[in-house]
Amino acid sequence: MIISRTPFRISFVGGGTDLPVYYSRRAGAVISITLDKYVYITVNRRFDSTLRVSYSQTEIVDRLDEVRHPLFRETMRMTGVDSGVEITSIADVPSGTGLGSSSSFTVGLLHALQAYQGRYKTPYELAEEACHLEIDVLGEPIGKQDQYAAAFGGFRRYVFNPDGTVWVDPLICSPEARQTFFNHLLLFYLGGRRDARSVLKEQSENALRNMDCLDRMRDLVERFWKVLVLGNSVGELGELMHEGWMFKRRLAGNVSNSHIDECYERARAAGAIGGKVLGAGMGGFLLLFCAPEKHAAVRGSLRDLRPMDFGFEPEGSKIIYVGR
Repeated sequence: MIISRTPFRISFVGGGTDLPVYYSRRAGAVISITLDKYVYITVNRRFDSTLRVSYSQTEIVDRLDEVRHPLFRETMRMTGVDSGVEITSIADVPSGTGLGSSSSFTVGLLHALQAYQGRYKTPYELAEEACHLEIDVLGEPIGKQDQYAAAFGGFRRYVFNPDGTVWVDPLICSPEARQTFFNHLLLFYLGGRRDARSVLKEQSENALRNMDCLDRMRDLVERFWKVLVLGNSVGELGELMHEGWMFKRRLAGNVSNSHIDECYERARAAGAIGGKVLGAGMGGFLLLFCAPEKHAAVRGSLRDLRPMDFGFEPEGSKIIYVGR
């Protein structure tokens, strides 16, 4: 048996510039961090030659082409695992909630199946294989940030170059600045799940007329980076997140809605400096930045939402168990 564990992520600034329509023209960039919330993939040999895959549904089939779940099917095809296995997926957080769950699932599944075949893959190889599967094979209208965050983990800046390469930089700052930043963060579940494809599809279609907005979102990454590296005026990071959220809402008409806007304004009135909806938008998790002494007031203003406690995961996808 093989078990992989792959973290989910939260992205602070730069989201949208990791889409091919943008970074093929000029380099995009994102700053994100991985959480102590994971998707677990198990791969085990079956007694017979059939295939069993289990997620929110369970499929037992005789041939690979009969597997309905596209990511399971095409990842198994890529890795050459086409018979006699049982694969299960278990996650700490529901899919479709803005934490990069689909790409974490893809990276974790690739990692487990490659290990099952006795092959070691670097984080860069896992990220690139996951991008190829989701973007090229399955035609998903998504970017590259989630696959890289899931594979590498930690607190990092990712730069997406026009030639398709990706630079991965650890965010180096003082322990005090890092901890002060973390202490300012709150996360709330807005409810519901959304299909990021429709939101990202509209963002991609609008990208050419939104290039100025995307350029300014890309510039926020460098400003965010400098504040953390210098380690002073950490409160400015909340203002940068607010600025980024205002830009993001302009990318497509379905990024936000009246419920999200009302929750965000309530939080700001209670003391939050800034924040954003994670992922493509339209639901999932609301990330807020506010001084620790304002946390109780902000939680009180959002008592109709479910808060989620979280910690930070310094590593990316890992194989945590190898059995016979």
